[in-house]
Amino acid sequence: MKPSRLLHPLTALLILGAALPAAQAADAAPSSAVAKHAITHEDVWLMKRVGAPQPSPDGKWAVFSVTDSAYDSKEQWSDLWIKSLGDDTPARRLTFSKGGEGALNWSPDSRHLLFVAKRDGDDIGQIYRIDIAAGGEAQRLTTLTLGARQPKYSPDGKQILFISDVYPGATDEEAVKKAAKERKDRKYSARAYESFPPRFFDKWLDDKKARLFVMDAETEAKPRDLLSGSKLADLPGFGGSQGDEGQSLDAVWAPDGKSIVFAAATNRHEAARASSFTQIYALPLSGGEPQQLTKDTRSYHGLKFSPDGKTLLTLTQEEAQGKVYDLTRLASFAWPLVNPQPKILSATLDRSISRIALPADGKRIYFTYEHAGLEQLHSMNYAGGDQRQEASLPTGVINSLNAGGKAMVGVWESSVNPPEIYAFNGTPKRLTSFNVEKAGAIDWQAPEHFWFKTADGRQVHNMLIKPAGFDPGKKYPLFSVIHGGAHNMWRDGFVLRWNYHLLAKPGYVVLLTDYKGSTGYGEEFARAIQFDPLKGPGDDVNQAVDEALKKYAFIDGNKLAAGGASYGGHLANWLQATTTRYKAIVSHAGEMDLIMQWGTSDSVYGREVNSGGPVWSNLPVWREQSPIMQGGNHEKGTGFKTPILITIGELDYRVPINNALMNFAAQQRLNVPSKLVVFPDENHWILKGENSRYFYNEVHGWLAKYLK
Repeated sequence: MKPSRLLHPLTALLILGAALPAAQAADAAPSSAVAKHAITHEDVWLMKRVGAPQPSPDGKWAVFSVTDSAYDSKEQWSDLWIKSLGDDTPARRLTFSKGGEGALNWSPDSRHLLFVAKRDGDDIGQIYRIDIAAGGEAQRLTTLTLGARQPKYSPDGKQILFISDVYPGATDEEAVKKAAKERKDRKYSARAYESFPPRFFDKWLDDKKARLFVMDAETEAKPRDLLSGSKLADLPGFGGSQGDEGQSLDAVWAPDGKSIVFAAATNRHEAARASSFTQIYALPLSGGEPQQLTKDTRSYHGLKFSPDGKTLLTLTQEEAQGKVYDLTRLASFAWPLVNPQPKILSATLDRSISRIALPADGKRIYFTYEHAGLEQLHSMNYAGGDQRQEASLPTGVINSLNAGGKAMVGVWESSVNPPEIYAFNGTPKRLTSFNVEKAGAIDWQAPEHFWFKTADGRQVHNMLIKPAGFDPGKKYPLFSVIHGGAHNMWRDGFVLRWNYHLLAKPGYVVLLTDYKGSTGYGEEFARAIQFDPLKGPGDDVNQAVDEALKKYAFIDGNKLAAGGASYGGHLANWLQATTTRYKAIVSHAGEMDLIMQWGTSDSVYGREVNSGGPVWSNLPVWREQSPIMQGGNHEKGTGFKTPILITIGELDYRVPINNALMNFAAQQRLNVPSKLVVFPDENHWILKGENSRYFYNEVHGWLAKYLK
């Protein structure tokens, strides 16, 4: 389904004044008198990092985080800023703390703000409250041994809901504290597991369990574990989705403030052999046994109530048996919930909805979804009808969107416009300018988009990035950079880890292809990699290079390179094994063997579904699409020959280091020019400043060596 081009103003425009119009902001260019420079790593790393804004319930203010990055983490600051949504006064700093604040939540009267922070005296993140109206220092509200996260005010503002963890068998805070001390005092360091997974991304998991707590919104108040003693919470597979800060139960207050609604799974312990479904539950504030409201093969998250409290809205995926990708759709339930069957509001939209916002007028639901490198604003009515595109910026992506009162605010960015806060009431309007001046001094161009048709009739989208000082009369080497996922999409956004323009800086044209399996093009396109995890996507990448060579005379067809990270690293390894057209390959966190990756990653079952069965089923895909098994095909004129740079974080548990070690061993065994770079203190991503700078230097050095 193609998005409608009809532009429709939102229902209310609270933002007044003469700030830079959106279209002008999107392509803001400084005067030609301003000297521009090619982008540097310092430009990328030291750009202000603007977090998702949270508007106040009365629609008058927005609070958001801003990180002042530094190469030395000890010098980095992250604080909250506040911006009036009623005039054009500049945003001002609200907190002054290096540690940073997150999980923002306003009180219903728009006077107080909750956040989670780790401040002096805290061993772990705790909940703090700051009085926005009166000012002053933030007050610590919790002092729990295992911390607190995701706080939410009750509808009357008198209580706070949040998530904390407990140890098995601990029924109160004293028991948790005692168990924590026992663990700290242990003479041994062994970990023991009886269910999968034992680790997640860069962390070994432990036996802590997520619980829902409620407390009065006052200092010294005593939190109460609502799930204590419940049969549901005692199930071995009970829990929520796993994130960097622990499990999330996606809990919200019911509109009457008398119960909690949350999403949880009961079969997390079966993750190695089955999909885990998060169902919706309701729990009275008085405690007791939660009531399961849904019983189906869906997973629910992003729970929100409509402004009038009569509708529960949620994002959901319905698992199609034996398929590898399911669209994220928008669903609703009449509240109080009587019918456990959701009404799918976006059933006719062949895209995954990323986020929703619900302004207080209750007339329309606003949402975004990915499409061809962009993410723009759309809306529908509460019945799911009259879907249309709203006034949006013509390029870039909206990467957050929240409503407060009638105001809607979020973060917009593009590859040449680092993130800023925008109002999305009517014509989008930029509210901050943290990065505008620095971005305006960089010599860069917005991506050029083009499509091509594959032999089987699929339309494949691409973006082309040109280097600083681009001259169409010259010839440039091409670097095909492959996105991870595979269920992902190249976005016209400001990227930190694989910044398009920084990769292009030495004088390369960068090609970004959304190969089959990518999101943003419908459910079947994303599912097309099932039983064909690497060959089909690799063919798309190769054809994209062919199409770019035909379309752009400034690309030097004798100087081609390819590389990527995660799934992009898998494909980089596949290309090295199956073609010799590239002069250099870069593989970060790249899978070498499907079987080894199945057995060592923190994700198992989905890999079986993608390949058609378990590794012992003797299905050909396990061997025929493992790069290592193709590496010696020199009699076919292929196999491992192309010089390859292999990089990996030693703390990566999604694509563990054994893949990189096998890769390097194979290259050295076959006498292929190769280099292995290991980052001992990094995970799946390179997140530390000096490590990032070193990484880019290694990539540029490797490409320069073979694309002279």
